[in-house]
Amino acid sequence: MVDTERPVIFGEVLYDCFPGGEAVLGGAPFNVAWHLQGFGLSPLFISRVGDDPLGHHVRDTMHKHGMDTSGLQLDSSHPTGKVTITMSGNSHSFEIIPDQAYDYITPDALPPLPDTALLYHGSLVARNPVSAQTLALLRARFTDRRLVDINLREPWWQRQQALELIDGAWLAKLNDEELQLLVTDTEDDAARVQRLIDSAGLQLLLITRGAAGAELLTAGGERFRVTPDSVTRVVDTVGAGDAMTSVLVLGVLKSWPWQQTLERAQAFASAIVGRRGATVEEPEFYRQFIDAWEPA
Repeated sequence: MVDTERPVIFGEVLYDCFPGGEAVLGGAPFNVAWHLQGFGLSPLFISRVGDDPLGHHVRDTMHKHGMDTSGLQLDSSHPTGKVTITMSGNSHSFEIIPDQAYDYITPDALPPLPDTALLYHGSLVARNPVSAQTLALLRARFTDRRLVDINLREPWWQRQQALELIDGAWLAKLNDEELQLLVTDTEDDAARVQRLIDSAGLQLLLITRGAAGAELLTAGGERFRVTPDSVTRVVDTVGAGDAMTSVLVLGVLKSWPWQQTLERAQAFASAIVGRRGATVEEPEFYRQFIDAWEPA
């Protein structure tokens, strides 16, 4: 794969705690950064962990995966993030704990930043004023290509704040349920999509639709669609959307055609749902995709 610019990934890193005691590293921004590292990029991941065993394990695990930890702040007052996951069949629900270290990412501890970059961030990290202030600084710095990933998790979201995060983004990603929650003045799905693109000034909008796949829409009216294989093996769907997003970022940086990018994103997401949790440690897992996507 050819060299490309270094993306900046901002937001939460936490442990997804499954029934039975299994804990898997996660958090949407961390998942995206992890996958991009697996694909051979070197993302600058900016977050914060507690000065506790879980936080030390985050740093050690990132080192082992080859990730740059210069953007990982250490917090002596707040614990490393946790989310309790409840399973129901193959679906899941979250209980997101307040006052975690990732809520307190401070501007004064930021690493050296590139002059230009693709900036990825989510919406959960903006629930606390400290991390929200740091995010505002990064948004002001990286205005050309900003990708915002909306994750509306009760009770940690407000409609107006989510719309403000989307406003002015280059690309926004959300699922079909979140689209309905944010665009409330019409029952027509196509009208919702167009209204969000127009009101936020988006160039691109990715809507994920679960088992129905995903749709990428452009400001110029183009639509690209993809659906998962019906025989996809599902262990859990945690991180499936993040898997898609990581390949979308990869495709943007490598200038892949949109339909090809979407198909590759779906293929990778289908592989991720066959594993427990949102991240995979084995390099061989990523190598199979790198080899398949290398230009002939």
